[in-house]
Amino acid sequence: MLKIAVCSFLCLVVSLAASAQTKADEGWIPLFDGRSLKGWKAGENAASFRVENGQILCDGPTSHLFYAGQVSNADFRNFELKAEVMTRPGANSGIFFHTRFQQQGWPAKGFEVQVCNTCEGEGEYRERKKTASLYGVRNIYKALAKDNEWFQLHFSVRGKQVQIRMNGLLVVDYVEPDQPMQANERGRVIDHGAFALQCHDPGSKAFFKNVVVKPLPDDLATPASQRPVVDDLYRELLRLSAANYPLVDYHVHVRGGFTLEDALRESRRLGIQYGVAVNCGLNFPITNDAGAEEFLKSMKGQPVWVAMQAEGREWVKMFSKETVAKFDYVFTDAMTFTDDKGKRMRLWIKEEVGEIPDKQAFMEMYLNRILSVLNNEPVDIYVNPTFLPAPIAGDYDQLWTPDRMQKVIAAARKNDVAIEINNRYRLPSPGFLKAAKKAGVKFSCGTNNSDARIGRNEYCVEMIKECGLAWQDFFVPRPDGQKPVQRRGF
Repeated sequence: MLKIAVCSFLCLVVSLAASAQTKADEGWIPLFDGRSLKGWKAGENAASFRVENGQILCDGPTSHLFYAGQVSNADFRNFELKAEVMTRPGANSGIFFHTRFQQQGWPAKGFEVQVCNTCEGEGEYRERKKTASLYGVRNIYKALAKDNEWFQLHFSVRGKQVQIRMNGLLVVDYVEPDQPMQANERGRVIDHGAFALQCHDPGSKAFFKNVVVKPLPDDLATPASQRPVVDDLYRELLRLSAANYPLVDYHVHVRGGFTLEDALRESRRLGIQYGVAVNCGLNFPITNDAGAEEFLKSMKGQPVWVAMQAEGREWVKMFSKETVAKFDYVFTDAMTFTDDKGKRMRLWIKEEVGEIPDKQAFMEMYLNRILSVLNNEPVDIYVNPTFLPAPIAGDYDQLWTPDRMQKVIAAARKNDVAIEINNRYRLPSPGFLKAAKKAGVKFSCGTNNSDARIGRNEYCVEMIKECGLAWQDFFVPRPDGQKPVQRRGF
């Protein structure tokens, strides 16, 4: 009797699982039969697409393969689409939607879901937009997939909302505003149309399989409450996104009631990717390799950059090179140091700074500490630049003389350290930034939040316009093997 009961229970479990799978598969329609390109039509260079081992292979000169089959008459408005994708090193590809067939050139209509894990661009152009980007509208700047491994792209359109998932993880959630033509600098609107696969160039080899679609009702609407408010900054962020500027806030902290879930939601809403940093150093949350490794483990698989904020001057003796190199990048400032009399202070704490009777003498000592940081500590970014403690902050223009600024700039350039454009403190000054640009220094945008007030890179956007900063002027985290701690050591 017991055997019969167990068998009955197992049969019930199998039956329920099969029923759940059947329900999950309902509505999905294959667009690729796994054997041929039936239902697909290529533009120029049709030989760039072929079927091998049940996969669509993109390999050859520039071309686009448009779906032209019978499903929804190849005209989709609201839908979900899933595809398994694999790239070879350096490949650049993509999946277009709401497009239409054209014989030559890049699709003039619709949007592209980017496929690019390690592609770098051509000539002097460097491609910053990585896999799962809604190209030029909501960009992902950190590669979330690896070449030579299959990954799944799952994206949908419902009314005016586009969502993109990478291996099941929601990374893009874009809602088109009420005035899309004014807000979307690419001049494209969520509409309707066909799908297309991209063969970008002869050096880009990509594979697609299990391409399925689930058509959704045409009358799906996006609630007005979800529509973004379009202001000048919104338009400028879209313009910069389309113009290849890396819209990243590299200096975000999860603290003060601001959780990782909050950060991810804000990132998707604003279209600004975040670098989440943890404070590492004497009297800070993490003081050794074990703590750093635990933080890295907690952030694994998250669609954010993971940063070490190296605190104080002791950090170089507290962590191993191997652990430091596991972070995407490392940044520090000179706001924690020991003065010439042996007093250790944190410049943002008024009580620790105390009185500053001789401002010029303090500045010379402070400048020496900054130069020591830049010359001796293997970091990617110098943050909170030109910060002054409260007793002398009002004398910024007098104390940060051209000579002092040039010394900091020269040290940053010599050691290949980027300078942060800080949103919280609105630092450094335009004069500093113009001089640093002239010297060839790279920049990053960062907030250094103490709570949920992240902002939208307002000061960075202002300085881009005022100082004439180009996309080439901005920092991008270095690959493994090229990080400062690996090149310079301690």
